[in-house]
Amino acid sequence: MATPSVAVANAVSKTSIDVTDLAGRTVTLPDRVSRIVLLDARDIVTMAILHPAPSDLVVGWADTARLDSDTLRAAFDIRPDGTAIEVVGGSAPGTVSHEKLIALQPDLVVATAFSEPGLGKGELTQRLESAGIPVVFSNVSSNITSETKSASNTFDEMAAVMRMWGNILGRQPRAEEFISFIDQHRRTIASRLTDVEPPTAYLEIQSTYDDCCWAAGQQIWGDLLRQAGGRNLSAVTAPWYAQVSIEQLMTEAPEVYIASGGAYAAEMRPAVGPGLDPAPALKGLKRLTERTGFATIPAVEKNRVHCVWTGLLTIPPLQILFLEVAAKWLHPDKFSDLNPTSTLNEINRRFLSTAITGPCWISLRDDT
Repeated sequence: MATPSVAVANAVSKTSIDVTDLAGRTVTLPDRVSRIVLLDARDIVTMAILHPAPSDLVVGWADTARLDSDTLRAAFDIRPDGTAIEVVGGSAPGTVSHEKLIALQPDLVVATAFSEPGLGKGELTQRLESAGIPVVFSNVSSNITSETKSASNTFDEMAAVMRMWGNILGRQPRAEEFISFIDQHRRTIASRLTDVEPPTAYLEIQSTYDDCCWAAGQQIWGDLLRQAGGRNLSAVTAPWYAQVSIEQLMTEAPEVYIASGGAYAAEMRPAVGPGLDPAPALKGLKRLTERTGFATIPAVEKNRVHCVWTGLLTIPPLQILFLEVAAKWLHPDKFSDLNPTSTLNEINRRFLSTAITGPCWISLRDDT
């Protein structure tokens, strides 16, 4: 149920707009938002799909490690006056400095369920709103299993967050254009998967050399896997992710293995992502298959081993790229003509003023 509109005491314009966030809250904002704080830095990529220079608007951000790309952070970090975007907190919710955040005098703070678990009723939101600073939520997902929560379509949530940002930035037509672009690509994949038997796949959310086995849950990343034509591990019931034993993984015998990697903690996992050298990443991917028990998994025996940059899983407008590469890996006979690189190039050309470069995915066998 939507909460009452939030009055904005420090609005600089005489008119205002009402925005519905991902928590279903209706929040009143000034019609021209010019000072934004992001409590999840990844939101700047979503902004960039709609706005040619999001750094002009973002005065502060938190949890920059989740960008998982030094290249992306460097591309967005500098504001027009030459100063860096102020860091207001780290990866844990308790690290966000309320004082530093308020001192930036934002006219909007964008939060997530992770950064503000109260979803509008927590201490952070209450303190900000008492200071006249509105808060909206760009993500409300949780890894807590709920018996009453029905599975949602990841791309429906992407469309909702794009529309929210379109309203905030006054770029609704561009948001609809992007949503239509994504829908067209999704339909192409779905049309070829009718009556196709899905192979079991192990999508590893946290791929590190000294740990195992963090599998995608049934919602969000598991939903992406299903839409790509795969079957998730049956032992996992959590929404986001869950750890299974290597014995369970061997029992389920996945036919395809998709790891994840990025720039953060590159000494512990494959360093795959924008601007990174694919050669060390491939060595890292091979190293993952050398963990105990992996040699017996059909995916490894048949060399159907792949890795994606985490941004393709966690940044909503880029999830279409995961869908396409995963569909090719899961059903190479059905999608031999599908070109995810072409899709990335089109996103760069049509929607992004700051291009996202590869490698965003790699395979031990080059079949993409």
